[in-house]
Amino acid sequence: MRFSILYFFSLLTLGIWSQESTELSKLSLGVRSTYSAFSDDGTGLGTGGQFRLRFTSRVNSDWFADYIVVDHQSIAKSEYVHIGWSVLFYPLEQTIGKFQPYILAGHCFDYNKLSLNSQPEVYGDRWGSAIQGGLGTHFFLTPQIDLSLTTQYMVHLTKELTTEYTPTGFTIVGKTDNAFEGHLLTTLSINYRLKKK
Repeated sequence: MRFSILYFFSLLTLGIWSQESTELSKLSLGVRSTYSAFSDDGTGLGTGGQFRLRFTSRVNSDWFADYIVVDHQSIAKSEYVHIGWSVLFYPLEQTIGKFQPYILAGHCFDYNKLSLNSQPEVYGDRWGSAIQGGLGTHFFLTPQIDLSLTTQYMVHLTKELTTEYTPTGFTIVGKTDNAFEGHLLTTLSINYRLKKK
């Protein structure tokens, strides 16, 4: 992760001082950090990476992987892995100053492992899928480099894991209902758009 951050800051420096005007590729690479909130688990922070593939001037896509750790009511640790994609639609073809707002929607596969803090060997896990939608904006530091801020709600389509107290102590169980629960994700990323050869 440290190498990734140093790499992208190096690219940022090179992009700011480069005076070359070259045509840009449809592909960009990025690193990201995600804050998870408003879920039954609690709040948590994660990290990940992504690449973007632009289809047209108004349509882009994010392909991402995230690892998020959430403190589950101070009883257990909930670990999420999200691997998925989102389509970004730009209502305005031109930027507003250095900003370009967008609407996004997408799908991901997710893995969740919930383990007790006092007994890490006691855990439950599950695979599932989720859908997400939200709003975001790019802030262009240079034509090639942007900071992007996205807020989206991710709805899990699989029954969630939770803790349950029994006479012998806490245990991990699956919820009895599927209420389409999820979490609000706020993601900050830095992205570098490649140049065409």
